[in-house]
Amino acid sequence: MFGLFKGAQPKTVHIEGLDAPLQVNPRETILTAALRQGVRFPHSCRVGGCASCKCQLKRGTVKELTESAYILSEQDLAQGYILACQAVPKTDLTIRVDNLQAGGPDFSPARVAGTVAQIHRHTHDIVELAITLEQPLSYAAGQYALLSVPGLIETPRSYSFATAPLAGGNRDIRFFIRAVPGGQMSQWAQQPSLVGTAVQVEGPFGDFYLRDSEQPILCIAGGSGLAPVKALLEDALAFKCARPVTFLFGARTQRDLYCLDALRTLQQNWATDFRFIPVLSEEPVTSDWRGARGLVTDFIAAHAQPHAQVYMCGPPAMLDAAEPHLLRAGIPAEQIFSDRFLDRSALARSA
Repeated sequence: MFGLFKGAQPKTVHIEGLDAPLQVNPRETILTAALRQGVRFPHSCRVGGCASCKCQLKRGTVKELTESAYILSEQDLAQGYILACQAVPKTDLTIRVDNLQAGGPDFSPARVAGTVAQIHRHTHDIVELAITLEQPLSYAAGQYALLSVPGLIETPRSYSFATAPLAGGNRDIRFFIRAVPGGQMSQWAQQPSLVGTAVQVEGPFGDFYLRDSEQPILCIAGGSGLAPVKALLEDALAFKCARPVTFLFGARTQRDLYCLDALRTLQQNWATDFRFIPVLSEEPVTSDWRGARGLVTDFIAAHAQPHAQVYMCGPPAMLDAAEPHLLRAGIPAEQIFSDRFLDRSALARSA
């Protein structure tokens, strides 16, 4: 691959709607160049797993570092969409970005050392990792950080902050980490003897945050995807948010439900309507469960309002299944904000 860049010169990328073009260095992706030059390019995972950074290639050619057909729809591909985080310009380009944000979080990423302060098990496969940092780290509720373990796990993994940010930054941060078969970091995090272990945290990253609006909020989450949604709602509560909330949370059985006390506190202190609806897909029919059964998508039609804003986080399959239901309910695509949790093994399979 390096032969492609031998003797290469920087390329110019024009983004429709922006006056100043980007200068993209050899071997640099469009997204990296945009963020380096202060452009608020929508993004989340930065590894080709979420499609948040998709953009339409209007002119020029690119080298794709991974196969975009895994994450983009046939319609997107037919219309010339690419993933900015995986596209290296081969020529000067012109692109169009659908959701270029003028506002939103503006925290500069920092790399901070820390130590594991506590491990708390929420379910049989999800733990809460509490980390004390050497210095405060500022972030917006809904954003994520890169976590690594010096000398053991050098390749960082992405995890969303599970608690609301504090003014001046947080020294104590928390992540929810689900055990993934074969996942080096997720298996490491399941150990009860990690207290005192040195870690490295870099962030914040991502464009999953609560937009300014008076619209009702519909949250959809599953598994460890609860982390950024919980942080987002806790932060909104601190700022006296008075927007009605409906929160659909998908789990397999009752033993997969967690943070119920924290969600009950949100519900009790919210300024207006707050409905939390757990939906269990594999709960035994003989159990004492009297709540909703089935898939989260089964309940979208009953709870989605056409004028709502949607914030959802969880496995890509769940989010992909939810989006058509939301569109059929009359919610515009530009009012649907998602954060996909895609583990490295899935990315390796897609490559």
